[in-house]
Amino acid sequence: MGWDISYHPIDEEQMKAWYFDVLEKKALVNTLASQHGIEDFYQQKYIDTINVALETGSDDNFEHTHGYYIAVIQGFFEKYFYVRGGALSFAESDVFQKYFKPWEAIIPEHRFAQKIHNRIVENYSSGIYIPKEKVTQLLNDYKNDALIKTALDELFSHGRIAVFLKALAYADGKGLGLLEATEVVEPNPLDLNSSACYSNLFNCDPEGARLYQDTAMAQFAEIEKREGLAEGTIINNAEHVVNHIQPVEPKKEKGFWKKLFGK
Repeated sequence: MGWDISYHPIDEEQMKAWYFDVLEKKALVNTLASQHGIEDFYQQKYIDTINVALETGSDDNFEHTHGYYIAVIQGFFEKYFYVRGGALSFAESDVFQKYFKPWEAIIPEHRFAQKIHNRIVENYSSGIYIPKEKVTQLLNDYKNDALIKTALDELFSHGRIAVFLKALAYADGKGLGLLEATEVVEPNPLDLNSSACYSNLFNCDPEGARLYQDTAMAQFAEIEKREGLAEGTIINNAEHVVNHIQPVEPKKEKGFWKKLFGK
């Protein structure tokens, strides 16, 4: 399958308050939901995510469990950004390493025994984390360092750099870091209304999904032209299949993308 990447603005204090502390005292979910205006539906999803997190075993990968759950929970509180296929974890050079902070320097000491990779190694996982001071540095370096600009433009090609820079700028403006994850939201380019989301889809900035859909439609049209097919043949006969490795049973959120996109 492909990679549905998302970037989640969050700082280390929020990780502690929204996740690590809640693992110790689950009743904090009710207090946090009240303080931040989280609706009952998402409050229950928050509780469900914490319940699954509490069952995490020592043999599980950290990114596939706790790191992923932090990204999901961030989306109940704050805006996040979707980019199809583009991830800092996929960079072939180490030019971006100076911007990342390892989980070992973030999580409470001796709190978890899971293996940590500090990048995306499988679907449904977290990836790298950029602390807030490095978010500012990366934005400045993109503007002033030709090497960094070229590397980012190549990694987030075909217009995706605009979405990634938007995520960086949003995080920087709010004094937050940026957490990478995969499959928190899974847009269906054939029908955005039937997309899947483990977090709050209303908080997902729609630009990246719209770009993904436009790209997919252009690719379908190109194939139809090359193969001599009638216009619309592929879209009318295609089936979008999502294979979920479900940390939390997703509930249908009909019409979210319709409200976001006006479709």
